[in-house]
Amino acid sequence: MEVIKTTIDGVVVIEPKVFKDARGYFFESFSLREFEKKVRKINFVQDNESMSSYGVMRGLHFQFPPYTQSKLVRCVKGKVLDVAVDIRKGSSTYGQHVAVELSEENHCQFFVPRGFAHGFAVLSEIAIFQYKCDNFYNPQADGGISIKDESLGIDWMIPSESIILSEKDTTHTLLKNFDSPFSMDMNFYPEFE
Repeated sequence: MEVIKTTIDGVVVIEPKVFKDARGYFFESFSLREFEKKVRKINFVQDNESMSSYGVMRGLHFQFPPYTQSKLVRCVKGKVLDVAVDIRKGSSTYGQHVAVELSEENHCQFFVPRGFAHGFAVLSEIAIFQYKCDNFYNPQADGGISIKDESLGIDWMIPSESIILSEKDTTHTLLKNFDSPFSMDMNFYPEFE
């Protein structure tokens, strides 16, 4: 696998080595040994999958401390625009984002560390989206930044009349009104001290 750095430290794109022949293709979608060697130590504990139709936007989600999550995400069917927004108070990249297209064609994965809000928009007719999390889902710790916050400067590549949001995702605050509990001096991975 090749790890591609982005403009924000710790947020990376992972491009697998794909073996193709007349039968189809094969690739290793995850190797703990390779991930820890090339990205960071990790302990994924939960896998999730969603299916969404064109125009669906999910996010920008996170879990409040101490239930924060890192995510390793990929699109196994269709195509999405996937986004991570830095919400770590004191970070030189606070409020900045990284956006990457993930698709069944490119097989890429996107690693979103703790301290980031995460979301995606479906660019194909349907998309099946999978993600690994290094902490369990905790509904009481749910948080979010408005996916429609124009100050973030994200081009979601979906016309406004085609956007489909859950009721929950229409209630998240703008970044300017968000009092972030995340900071650069937090140890987001105490289990690896």
